[in-house]
Amino acid sequence: MATKYDRIADDLREQIAQGTLRPGQQLPPETALRDRYRVSLVTMRRALDELAAEGLIEKRHGYGTFVRKPRQRVVRDASRHQWEKERARLPHAERFGTGATERDTGLEMKDLDFRADYSVTPASEDLAEIFGVPAGTKLLKRVYRTKPKSEEYPLGLGQSLLVYDVVAENPHLLDSANEPWPGGTQAQLYTIGIELGRIREQIIARPPSASEAEQLGIDSGVSVFDLRKISYDINGRVVEIADTVLAGDRTQLVYNIELDRWQ
Repeated sequence: MATKYDRIADDLREQIAQGTLRPGQQLPPETALRDRYRVSLVTMRRALDELAAEGLIEKRHGYGTFVRKPRQRVVRDASRHQWEKERARLPHAERFGTGATERDTGLEMKDLDFRADYSVTPASEDLAEIFGVPAGTKLLKRVYRTKPKSEEYPLGLGQSLLVYDVVAENPHLLDSANEPWPGGTQAQLYTIGIELGRIREQIIARPPSASEAEQLGIDSGVSVFDLRKISYDINGRVVEIADTVLAGDRTQLVYNIELDRWQ
């Protein structure tokens, strides 16, 4: 049986879907909504919290509650890695201008602001174990932020780690000024003779940290996808560990899995 706050959330959700409440429109004060629906303020706030957790509304401190403008959708599917691998050996002109982000969003490079920051960091014991190297081994840490030019916040919070001495074989891979690299990481690895054999992705949904919520521009009630991608070369060696935090209110994960026929 639906609770009072569920019914209120359903009503407001329908008004947003139908356009009665438009993107950017301010909702009446909580006390006015409480009186309209004839419920307690606690119940009213629970209904609003439910909508905020879905990314439909946002509470602006000191201003009120507003219908959130739809964010750029990110659709990430399992075929993106094979798509990137097939492009890795293409000529620069064919790789330039369309990467995995453009594929996931349907946007073009001119629609996006991209930033990459490189640094060197020692491998922690956990990371060293995954890479199969001694703790303290020098890693190249690459932090990525990509956002639509039409929006204030990035699509996600990305970080990639590579073993420094491996990628140092091509000095161009150590310079963030060469980003965005046409064709992405697989094209970068191809320049030093590395072909990926498989990729493992681990995904959990969790509440965001205060910093993540601020950077992604989401309400603390909106969950995030915490995705770790581990890339193995054709010999089974781990060559990259990439961590990405994606906002749950604008990200869709799609995985098509083919099953073998019974004999």
